[in-house]
Amino acid sequence: MAGTAVSNSTYTTSGGNNNGKYLFPFILVASLFFLWALIHNLSPVLIPHLKKACQLTDTQSSFIDSSIFFAYFVMAMPAGYVMKRFGYKSGIVFGLMLYALGAFLFIPAANSGQYAFFLVALFVIASGLTFLETAANPYVTVLGKPETATFRLNLAQSFNGVGAVIGPIIGAQFILSGKEHTKEELARMQPTELQQYLSSEAATVKMPYLIIGCVVLLVAVLFIITKMPEVKEKEDTSIDAIGNNGSLYRHKHLIAAVIAQFFYIGAQVGVNAFFIRFAKFSANINEQDAAWMLGSVAGVAFMIGRFVGTGLMKLVKPVQLLAIYATINILLVAVAMMTSGDVAVWTILAVPFFMSIMFPTIFALGIEGLGADAKSGSSLIIMSIVGGAICPPLMGLISDASNIQMAYIIPLLCFGVVLWFALKGYKLDRAL
Repeated sequence: MAGTAVSNSTYTTSGGNNNGKYLFPFILVASLFFLWALIHNLSPVLIPHLKKACQLTDTQSSFIDSSIFFAYFVMAMPAGYVMKRFGYKSGIVFGLMLYALGAFLFIPAANSGQYAFFLVALFVIASGLTFLETAANPYVTVLGKPETATFRLNLAQSFNGVGAVIGPIIGAQFILSGKEHTKEELARMQPTELQQYLSSEAATVKMPYLIIGCVVLLVAVLFIITKMPEVKEKEDTSIDAIGNNGSLYRHKHLIAAVIAQFFYIGAQVGVNAFFIRFAKFSANINEQDAAWMLGSVAGVAFMIGRFVGTGLMKLVKPVQLLAIYATINILLVAVAMMTSGDVAVWTILAVPFFMSIMFPTIFALGIEGLGADAKSGSSLIIMSIVGGAICPPLMGLISDASNIQMAYIIPLLCFGVVLWFALKGYKLDRAL
């Protein structure tokens, strides 16, 4: 079927073909999708929060996402090497350890009040996430029949939706204080009063990230003590596996997927990253209410969209659904840019529903038919997530020069690239 992620001739699992034995490992690996979604969906809260606590511009605050997604670019190939050398389970455990370490670093970062320290902590967390995503995505595709690989990957990615709901709500409840002072009000504060205010704002991140770090450590222990099926590569004598000395770059559809994933991640991160600022600008919604809306509306829409999209793929080819959803999002963002008030806010809130199936579908189509190149292809696609490091600063620059509403031209253009991939890019020759 279209969108099958990995050929069954490429991988084998020890212990035979008993699909029942893969149920708990699948559940355990699927839980990772929630854990990395939680961090990504706390970023839209951290952006306005640290903007206040560290007194930043929109461009400077966007470096929160840049530090996260730059880590994907730097660590993707090392993560792929670890998978090949030590296996999926070791890579997952190492990734969880890095994740926990970065979460704990939020405590000294808050004590220092230094923005750069927060960026370092986020980089460490994201380095761990890179290992988790590099392992979990292809692992899910081989835990069952190859013809249902795309279905399983979308099902596992549905747990991202839970993180999309919970992340902003945790941020609204425990991180955002609701104290929004104007520049004039801050200028009138005495130095001692201002420092106390900034320190109290920075300190609100301590407890949430301490708890997150502890939970992640517990998950790492669970992986260590749980017997996971070992997934091994088999020698693949197909044309895809041996042609042209196995060069990844002979796979045109993989390169197209890398490009599409770069722009998709840029769109996803940009839409969410500045939503709280967008809601304030276009409809004068306060930060806590906007964060709740991001979780309870956009997050729920994203989660429901994953399950609905997974179901629709039984009736509609994944690539066709991708084209439809990309077109709808182009129209929604255009409306949001040209209107104001509730119309603008609610059209942006609708976008995540149609983003829901984009990452796993692009990923599965990109590594389809790669044979023995699947792991390296997976790492290459993960590296393309650096789009999330580049697009938000572009939006920040536009916002600082104009306004945050105009900055949404960047996600609109990004969805145009996703549409190109769905209509043409995925069909490019499998080999030169």
